[in-house]
Amino acid sequence: MKWTPFLTLVLLACHLTRAQEAALVAKGAELTLLADGFEFTEGPAVAQNGDVYFTDQPNDRIVKWNAADNSVTDWMQPSGRSNGLYFGPDGALYACADEKNELWQIDANKKVTVLVSQFEGKKLGGPNDLWINGQGGIYFTDPFYKRSWWGHSTPEIKERRVYYLPAKGKTPIVVAKDFVNPNGIIGTADGKTLYIADIGDKKTYVFKVEKDGQLTDRSLFCNMGSDGMTLDTEGNVYLTGDGVTVFSPQGEKLHHIAVPEKWTANVTFGGPDRKTLFITAMDSVYTLEMAVAGAH
Repeated sequence: MKWTPFLTLVLLACHLTRAQEAALVAKGAELTLLADGFEFTEGPAVAQNGDVYFTDQPNDRIVKWNAADNSVTDWMQPSGRSNGLYFGPDGALYACADEKNELWQIDANKKVTVLVSQFEGKKLGGPNDLWINGQGGIYFTDPFYKRSWWGHSTPEIKERRVYYLPAKGKTPIVVAKDFVNPNGIIGTADGKTLYIADIGDKKTYVFKVEKDGQLTDRSLFCNMGSDGMTLDTEGNVYLTGDGVTVFSPQGEKLHHIAVPEKWTANVTFGGPDRKTLFITAMDSVYTLEMAVAGAH
């Protein structure tokens, strides 16, 4: 074989890819099917003890993975057609309850408090995903996907936006707009940076979070949208859709995790050490042991 500069670059790229994978995925780890038989899995969220809760939205239920014994059981049904989930600093589970376009707080006894049911007298498009900062302020995306359980077919609010509900607040405010269809959202552990995926425009943006919760300094992070998303402790961003694609904090593609499903909807880190990557994809949930831990 004739050695060329091009071949050198190819071999170097392959070496870097293997090194990047080794830095992310635990040695010898393989993608494992945790559970299947659902209709469409979404919204994984990790509790303080490492348990992971996720939704099976068409079947109107929230399912729980127990870290102690690796069991998967129904936790709440009906669940308001919950989609995205996230645990707040108060230990409550917060849900994008798509049945009536609402944002819910669910306590340990499964008591539901409706936090947001409308904006300026109009029904939201359908809260889809959310992230909660250390003070309990909630950011949530509001795309529009026509649901079979709705009695309406067009949105009352025409603009697709991202909202912020301050801790103990009663009224959300618009903090980001000019999206085609915002979907995935995740913030850094220090609360200073927020990522928002515009899945409708195949782009993900990064914002600076101000002390009052407002978002500034919008910039393009990468030319890829995402359904759900998460972060690890190295600041890497995990986007979903075609499997899971990992980007560095600078927006450089580091690694792709292939998932044997038509669509990968969401992802989070779970387990007591936060080193198990949970992936919801179509009718299944997969896990992958990682060398890095989740940021949340």
